[in-house]
Amino acid sequence: MSLTCQTLPSPVGELTLVADGPHLVAVLWENDKPGRVRLGPLLAAPDCPVLGQVARQLDEYFAGSRQQFALALAFKGTEFQKKVWQALLTIPFGQTRSYSDIAVQIGHPQAVRAVGAANGRNPISIIAPCHRVIGASGQLTGFAGGLAAKERLLMLEGALPGRQSELNFL
Repeated sequence: MSLTCQTLPSPVGELTLVADGPHLVAVLWENDKPGRVRLGPLLAAPDCPVLGQVARQLDEYFAGSRQQFALALAFKGTEFQKKVWQALLTIPFGQTRSYSDIAVQIGHPQAVRAVGAANGRNPISIIAPCHRVIGASGQLTGFAGGLAAKERLLMLEGALPGRQSELNFL
């Protein structure tokens, strides 16, 4: 089956939504590095019901009316990467975790750097909330969408106390 896609303007830049049949397989950033997420050829499908559902839920998220996504996901990666990405799905809205926390959660406490690398290759950005993973010191660290986008997403979720007054999404 071929991969279908559509673009979605958002407060953090244009996103490309990618589906494989009934499953979401990627949410890509406007200036994503080539090869960060390896996919085959994409077929534009502006009327794809699955991608329409993803777009609606992301719009609700950006509007502040959705805290959890209800979508069929299909992660494509190594078993280790899939463990990391599944762990991302357990981080509650408005909370953050460190790379070390994720390493411990998946049973590989010494694999902090490998967790960071897997986090950086998360194909389903925002939905699998890699933006909620920060440095052990609380510092915002690398993010495929850029640190400004990471900060905006965390501010939207109330995960950066004291900075809510700076938030101006819409």
